[in-house]
Amino acid sequence: MWVDYSNHRTLVTLSGLVRLKLRIRRCPHPECSRYHRPYRPEAEGVLALPQHEVGLDVIALVGALRYGEHQSVPEIHRHLRERGVAIAERTVTYLLERYEELLALSLADPERLREVTAREGRVILALDGLQPDVGHEVLWLLRDCLSGEVLLARSLLSATAEDLAALLTSVVQMLTVPVVAVLSDGQHSIRRAVAQALPGVPHQLCHFHYLRAAARPSYACGGASELRVRLPPPAR
Repeated sequence: MWVDYSNHRTLVTLSGLVRLKLRIRRCPHPECSRYHRPYRPEAEGVLALPQHEVGLDVIALVGALRYGEHQSVPEIHRHLRERGVAIAERTVTYLLERYEELLALSLADPERLREVTAREGRVILALDGLQPDVGHEVLWLLRDCLSGEVLLARSLLSATAEDLAALLTSVVQMLTVPVVAVLSDGQHSIRRAVAQALPGVPHQLCHFHYLRAAARPSYACGGASELRVRLPPPAR
């Protein structure tokens, strides 16, 4: 898959402003069924919704504060400002609407989602959990990597294999095309849920988590080497 062009995107997240450099790939072979159709980075979908400048972690926190702690819009705005998220109060209202739309997504327009996924002929499913703070509910997103569509979103306090398997089953029952692969961060409960709801379907780490896991041994060795360098020589 060749890199066709690069794109840039700036997001407001709970960690501050994030500048993304996205490499868009296209298949160069005319005989391919997806010839010249763009492939965007899979990790982009867990950071933000399409055409949005605010990260999904902020949307998840706004929803948790509103429906978990029953805070008003001004209170949520003040909370975000204290955490360094500089957005307008009216943006908080807009983000609440996006949060509500996510949770109602599969109920609102399932036929449109079926049509979008049917054009691709298959679904590569990504399963991501967003927990803005410890103790808050986790916003689980199930996305189609090929079309970029969020197929289902649910806010769950627990994340057992049974809970996640129920989400996967709901998506499978809604679709008219097969799920051919699943991408996730590889949590044990997710692996069990995929094995339960989608037996035989390939399941692997997304590129971001795969590379991070692959780098851990080198990072650990580098940290140990740096520690040895910094240790003072033994006293004589």
